[in-house]
Amino acid sequence: MQISDLPRFVFIVGAPRCGTTTLADFLKQHPRICYPFVKEPHFFLQHDVTKLDSEALKSIVEREYLDRFYSQCGAERDTGVDGSVSYLYAPAALLPALALWPDAKFIIAVRDPMTMLPSLHARLKFTGDETIERFEDAWAAIPDRAAGKRIPRSCLEPRWLRYDEAGKFGSYVEAFFAIIGRERCFISVFDDLAANPQRHYCAVCAFIGLEPFEGTDFAAKRESRGYKFGWLQRLLKRPPAFARDYLAGKQFRQRERQLDRAAPDDRVTEQIFSLRKRLLRWNRTALVKRPVPLAVQHDIRSRLEGEVAQLGRLIDRDLSHWLKVEEGRLG
Repeated sequence: MQISDLPRFVFIVGAPRCGTTTLADFLKQHPRICYPFVKEPHFFLQHDVTKLDSEALKSIVEREYLDRFYSQCGAERDTGVDGSVSYLYAPAALLPALALWPDAKFIIAVRDPMTMLPSLHARLKFTGDETIERFEDAWAAIPDRAAGKRIPRSCLEPRWLRYDEAGKFGSYVEAFFAIIGRERCFISVFDDLAANPQRHYCAVCAFIGLEPFEGTDFAAKRESRGYKFGWLQRLLKRPPAFARDYLAGKQFRQRERQLDRAAPDDRVTEQIFSLRKRLLRWNRTALVKRPVPLAVQHDIRSRLEGEVAQLGRLIDRDLSHWLKVEEGRLG
């Protein structure tokens, strides 16, 4: 696949648990959107292509990014979407993408940290990256994790466990604007998405430059989920290196395989994948939410109220209703 096959590109850059999956689900239904086989390729963070000349950059992006993640799209789908939320925290990594797609658009999703952070903790537990069961204990572990301690072996990216950093929207959005440009960015506030999904989708389409797709299904797609056994969840979601080819699933194989070799037709592997899916479904339960202690809420507020105020100034919006401390608030 060539750059010219996808002349327009949109990056949903985060933050996590701020409605990025919902936005991606809306957009992927559009007949002109080419969506990757995984929501979050993280290509420009996992591959340092910032020092390549233009020809080398074009070659590696076409082969290792477009061919790997977007080759399933037909010619009528001329707008690529990448939903890697990690880019919000490392905007310089996107400069090569901007060199290839000078008219690229960027969607930055934000949410009240008081609700976003417990949701992020629940999601990281479900994906196998977090092993501390209670949010308040994970919040208390921030100093250790900042020092590189208490990082689970199953965690793909230790930075994800820095919940204090994840909520610094003011600092990270300002840095993103400085590097990428405010005019290229749409700020998606979770409050708006939750209040009226269809109207919010139409605003996003107008920003991208697409007519809204009338057949879009606006039903919620993903809720936070729990599990019965944490060890089994981590084994299946974040298996040890020697077992990844068999337990990490088809998406992992597509990420890692050499593209000049045909995908193996291995019936045994297919049976293992099928068993893995059944085990994941069996291990899944409804998420049990626990109250976030008032002391933790006060700490979140004291650490992040300046960030929320800064974000409000950057996007010219009153966010004073965020970071409220409430008795019995569920995480």
